[in-house]
Amino acid sequence: MNIVAIMQARMGSTRLPGKVLLDIAGDTMLARAVKRLQRANKLSKIVIATTTETVDDQLAAYCAQMRWACVRGSETDVLDRYYKAATQYQADVVVRITSDCPLIEPEIVDKVITHFLAADPAYDYTANFLPARTFPRGLDTEVFTMEALKRAWQEDQNANTREHVTPYLYQQTKLFSVGGFTNPFDYSHHRWTVDTPEDLELIRRIYHHFGHDKFNWHDVLALLKDNPDWLLINQHIEQKKVDA
Repeated sequence: MNIVAIMQARMGSTRLPGKVLLDIAGDTMLARAVKRLQRANKLSKIVIATTTETVDDQLAAYCAQMRWACVRGSETDVLDRYYKAATQYQADVVVRITSDCPLIEPEIVDKVITHFLAADPAYDYTANFLPARTFPRGLDTEVFTMEALKRAWQEDQNANTREHVTPYLYQQTKLFSVGGFTNPFDYSHHRWTVDTPEDLELIRRIYHHFGHDKFNWHDVLALLKDNPDWLLINQHIEQKKVDA
């Protein structure tokens, strides 16, 4: 089974432009995310999906320099970008990861994939923020079949949901078999994604503390328990909403 992780990335972030190539303890945010994801055992391939906009020529060149697979597509129709990337690399199962998650946890990625593959009856889609978020924001992992992705690509007519790729899958529960993967303890108050300078400051502190990227999410939880003031750095940041 060909399980392809597709990581969307672009330079045109509105709140933190060029964030994917910003430095985190001597490496780019994108490289931090990719290198952690490469430690997941269940993945066949990792593909970066960026845009055809001129501003992302630099990002495509960086992927070529790093010898990462890279596909370019629409800036706003990210669902189309995913479908084309998944088609090009002949995915049977697609894992969606975003590039603004430099603490992405390979252990959790593998567990969500295993949960998806073991489901009986089979899932079309599963994610670790359903039915409610229990993991820190920034460890989001979505897994779905190529058939489900193709159907969403063909049927979703909403530009807003197409920009966010998967809402059609998890909102249309009469069309798709949707399952969730939760943690026994709720850590949803933690924000480990990077959308703003405050988010970046927290992530940089975490990486500088460890001095490497071999730590896991339990290590980060322990660090933040010892440094509760760090949680205040980006506690006020609100996540952008998906318009249905």
